[in-house]
Amino acid sequence: MEIVQVLRTLGDKSRIRIFNLLREGNLSVGEIENILGLTQSNVSKHLSKLKAAGLITQEKKAQWVYYRINNPILNKYPLLNELIEKELDKIEACRQDIEKLREYQKQKTLSWET
Repeated sequence: MEIVQVLRTLGDKSRIRIFNLLREGNLSVGEIENILGLTQSNVSKHLSKLKAAGLITQEKKAQWVYYRINNPILNKYPLLNELIEKELDKIEACRQDIEKLREYQKQKTLSWET
């Protein structure tokens, strides 16, 4: 029944958007909050559900917790992986989120250089 929980979890627009961002790499709650314009508690709630479904994992570095996609679950369900790869790029909000993420990363990099 794991696949049922996975699909049910991805049935939420905010969780799809978070998952889409994590396809680009590891992110903290604050980074996701900043990019999506959601509250910290809302992001944390959605991350908990994604984690409970096995879709993401977390890693603590100093005082920050970073989240990433749990690739083994995508390998376990190749059809799910294919669906995600082909369909998320068709969703306008997901495309805009990736643009915001790239701009955020660019600004973050520039801020370290000065």
